Amino acid sequence: MLLVSACGPSKPSRPPCPQGKVCLEYGNGSEPLTLDPALSAGTWENRIIGDLMEGLASEDAAGRPIPGVATSWETSADGLVWTFHLRRSRWSDGAPLTAEDFVFGLRRTLDPKTASEYAALLYAIKNAEAVNTGRAPPEQLGVSAPDPYTVRIELAHPAPYLLQLAAHTTTMPAPRHVLAKDPKAWAQPGKYVSNGAYTLAAWRLGDRVTVVRNPRYYGAEDVCIDQINYYPTTDTSSAERRVRRGELDINSDIQSNRIAFLRQPDQMPAYVRVHTYFGTAYMPFNTAGAPALRDRRVRQALAMAIDRDFITKKLLRGGQVSAYALVPPGTANYQAGPRFYWADWTFERRQSEARRLLAEAGYGPGRPLKIEIKHRNSADPSLFMPAVQADWKAIGVDATIVATEVQIAYASFRAKDFQVGDVGWIGDYNDPMAFLYLQQSQTGGQNYGGYNNPRYDALLAQADNEADIARRAALLAEAEQLLLDDAPIAPLYNYVNKNLVSPRVTGWVDNLVDHHRAKYLCLKDPPSAP
Repeated sequence: MLLVSACGPSKPSRPPCPQGKVCLEYGNGSEPLTLDPALSAGTWENRIIGDLMEGLASEDAAGRPIPGVATSWETSADGLVWTFHLRRSRWSDGAPLTAEDFVFGLRRTLDPKTASEYAALLYAIKNAEAVNTGRAPPEQLGVSAPDPYTVRIELAHPAPYLLQLAAHTTTMPAPRHVLAKDPKAWAQPGKYVSNGAYTLAAWRLGDRVTVVRNPRYYGAEDVCIDQINYYPTTDTSSAERRVRRGELDINSDIQSNRIAFLRQPDQMPAYVRVHTYFGTAYMPFNTAGAPALRDRRVRQALAMAIDRDFITKKLLRGGQVSAYALVPPGTANYQAGPRFYWADWTFERRQSEARRLLAEAGYGPGRPLKIEIKHRNSADPSLFMPAVQADWKAIGVDATIVATEVQIAYASFRAKDFQVGDVGWIGDYNDPMAFLYLQQSQTGGQNYGGYNNPRYDALLAQADNEADIARRAALLAEAEQLLLDDAPIAPLYNYVNKNLVSPRVTGWVDNLVDHHRAKYLCLKDPPSAP
């Protein structure tokens, strides 16, 4: 009887949903380290914060910038001054949200005491770099509030992507009235004060983050879902089973080599959502801390010896495209061109040249190069890293691979505690600078390998101050080619975003940035297995 009971059909194991409410169960990849917009860095954090908070701009269901707290804006003729006009809105505790909350939030993000990993993203703002490096007080940042419902942003140079940044976590407001009392713990349940469609109800580490609909959100009457549970789901195979059983409505990833199988008619074809993604997977080389990797010949040898087509077409098989540059194809305000000089060579020729470069650098059978690859333990890197290891073994490199939990891996990369790493980068705005700024010497932690080339920095600075879009694009292309010639990184492939989405979820729109704010979603019918 016990066996029959165990093997019989069972209902999906979902947490209780309050009577009359709509509840969404969301597999979110990794455990967030923080829900503080100024400190967050991962896409898994962005999914939650993007539901809790809202910036001057917001995003529509397709991930495109639209009015947020600001209902309108205008730009000066020279592109250096942006003026945003705010709607009357409130924080979740009822306090009025004013322009000073945006000024405070931006100053806080750039204050070096905050130690925001993303601060360099805002260096287009006047005096932002000086503030972030401690050379100027936060009050000198080019952001002001002429009145309670106007935010004025002065730029150091034109930034055609500023509207996209206005929806980013780094530019979100901060509740001054809460942070003044509790500056360290405000982003915790019971203390989190938000201005978005949801408020933070609970956070059980290792289990789930729960958010509930914010009745004080200005668009609350249009929000369908009342409660969302976000679960860490680093094991995509387990998450797939949970979606199949109806325990999860969404999972934010699919193991790439499962996509074709899941699309079969007798599997889960209606659940599989794959779309072009504005991102690049790459391997940074620690030029600051690994002596062997300070030699450009070694870096080029390692980069050229990786069989990208084998990884994308034989292992991942999810639509990823082999990458021989950092900036993804089709990026706005850019031109095609920069690539590794060996990009069109046969793989055999590349392996031969890699052996020659290593020999020239002093490595060979009698003195093999020994290197450690530290990679994220998520599904795709775990799948292809043994292939990279084998490719390098074929040119005489003794590589060991170490799988590390995602957040710990990124913390190691920021601290330069690695030799070769494994990074996935998704552009925060559709412009080549969203990728090229990562390798600037002043970027900080996100310049994982510590690349420092004054010529590269100078080209990006020149591009920042170039008003002509075509000339700016040419300068950025010259900088990227210099980067690829120096090879402090080895781009592997351009991403696709991959989600498992139950057909009972409505309002989902596949898009380039893979942002799917819950305020646009709803659910129909009870959960069931496919």
